[in-house]
Amino acid sequence: MVKLFSALILISGIVLIVSILFQESKSEGLGAITGGSGGRFGISRARTLEDMLAKITTVAAIVFMVSALVIAAIQ
Repeated sequence: MVKLFSALILISGIVLIVSILFQESKSEGLGAITGGSGGRFGISRARTLEDMLAKITTVAAIVFMVSALVIAAIQ
């Protein structure tokens, strides 16, 4: 059981790092890799990408915290 939650912590931690790095910031960072709001789709594509990254970040953070609490309770 501990191995399962340890794997969840590892996977959700990696997802958290990647999703946070891809989010747009006020300065240029790794968010520039996705192309920003430019391109054919314009602003609507950027907003959906930002919304999707925010949801992924939220879910990954919840999974990370719940898994950490469960491991702490088991041990």
